[in-house]
Amino acid sequence: MNYLEKYGYTPDEEKIAAGIKAIADNLDQLSSPEVLKQCFSIMDLTTLSTSDTVESVSKLVDKVNKLAEAYPDYPAPASICVYPNFAQTVRSRKNNPAVHVTTVSSCFPTAQSFLEVKVLECEMAVKGGADEIDIVLALNSFLAGDYDRAYEEIVTMKNAIDKAAAAEKREVVLKVILETGLLVTPANIAQASFLAMEAGADFIKTSTGKVSVNATPVAAYVMCEAIRRYYEVSGRKVGFKAAGGISTASDAICYYYIVSNILGRDWLCRERFRFGVSRLGNSLMSAIEQKTVNFF
Repeated sequence: MNYLEKYGYTPDEEKIAAGIKAIADNLDQLSSPEVLKQCFSIMDLTTLSTSDTVESVSKLVDKVNKLAEAYPDYPAPASICVYPNFAQTVRSRKNNPAVHVTTVSSCFPTAQSFLEVKVLECEMAVKGGADEIDIVLALNSFLAGDYDRAYEEIVTMKNAIDKAAAAEKREVVLKVILETGLLVTPANIAQASFLAMEAGADFIKTSTGKVSVNATPVAAYVMCEAIRRYYEVSGRKVGFKAAGGISTASDAICYYYIVSNILGRDWLCRERFRFGVSRLGNSLMSAIEQKTVNFF
């Protein structure tokens, strides 16, 4: 299916470049402690390293647990994001119910495996305590032009997640990673955005952080315009998550105002906007405190 035709949307690259430049030229004026703290509150604080252990993940959770005491005027991050085998570690150790457990699944980061394996990993993540699951678009199908298969994979995993969550009497959020750096063109990014939203994604996410080109302002702009157009047609509000290479306060402010300008205030909350980050927390805290902070 040609989703761009269906939704009447074509990325306007000149308009996108002008919109990004307007934000980039005014980053100093757009920054404030309130905006920086709002960016802090929508972080999915992430550790996705081959060397992760129960001990290292537990240390990250402990830092989040100590945040309220050390910085009582700071909001908690939205979630702690880990590999699915650490979901139970995070759930059992965290002390703030507002901090969700996010896991990557579907054979992250490549999604190169059997659908049955991806589904089982999603189900096990839910049973392990995940509140949110980030899966990866099947690029092996999408880039080959087999959009139907890519769509059906998401639907199958979404249904499995919903069924596993219902068995535990709770709901689990599904984020679909598009890996925009490998999609390359704005048209491909828009096509993948609409496909994922139609397949049931609660959020669409830029990147895994594991390829050479991850989140970019252009990708974010296109995805947010697609989200807006999808909402205009369907009435359903889908969230946006920027991830991969977002490490400075200036990065966060840029993405914050892309979302603000395109989607409006209804999206400036943890229910519809996230950052997937491993380094951003200290940068935001340093900008807020006006001194170097190495809390995380």
